[in-house]
Amino acid sequence: MPSMLAVLSATHVILVVLVVLLLFGAQKIPELARSLGSGMSEFKKGLREGEQAFLGASGTPAPPAPPPTATSPRSE
Repeated sequence: MPSMLAVLSATHVILVVLVVLLLFGAQKIPELARSLGSGMSEFKKGLREGEQAFLGASGTPAPPAPPPTATSPRSE
């Protein structure tokens, strides 16, 4: 199944841009793009903060615990 972007031709993209211009107007588009960009930066900031909380202050995950050692039965 082809991806969605492979199906879109240049004509489709131009048509979508024209419809967006008609719906929102030329003055509203920069404001929408600005708010989208700030939303993306806030999302990335949240991801970084969550990663730091998960990894801790050192920035690396804690090393795994050593495996238990096998003990042989004592012969008395």
